[in-house]
Amino acid sequence: MEAKVKFMKKVGSWREVADAARTTIRLDEGVKEPSPRWKKRILLAEHSPVRKLCFNWKWVDLPYWVSVHFVRHKFGIEHFVSTQRTDRTGTPRDSSRQDAPVMHECFANAQAVMFISRRRLCGQASPETRAAWKLVVDEIAKTEPELAACCVPECVYRGFCPEFKPCGFCGTQAWKEAVERYRA
Repeated sequence: MEAKVKFMKKVGSWREVADAARTTIRLDEGVKEPSPRWKKRILLAEHSPVRKLCFNWKWVDLPYWVSVHFVRHKFGIEHFVSTQRTDRTGTPRDSSRQDAPVMHECFANAQAVMFISRRRLCGQASPETRAAWKLVVDEIAKTEPELAACCVPECVYRGFCPEFKPCGFCGTQAWKEAVERYRA
């Protein structure tokens, strides 16, 4: 069984992000839509107004142990995971395997999406977890390419690998190109 993203919904707009940014610098609301360049710059800066842009999605058939990796993220995100309680499922909880499929719904702001990407797109994350997160980023890319472009592994974000046991990506030509694309 392979995990899939059942739906992706955006909550909030770039107009709301821009107006919140204008409020922080004591300006009235604007009238024009933010440019792609402005969107990328505010995302890279991670200024607080980006948290007005939120996403809701649901994974189906996500292995329970992969779901646990995502539940560890707690800032800017809410999780709703299907229960394994015996009184709700009719199946003894202790007989469920770690790879039992669950539904895992999330609601997260743009800053949380970028932060989670740093951990879950890393070469040290399990391949299953990376694949599940990539499904989310790919869905986001369909409507918010600037945000998707900011969803990078930690080594691309920082410019070096902070892991105790690096995966080997940092310093390669592909890594250098990824850093250049991220900063562009």
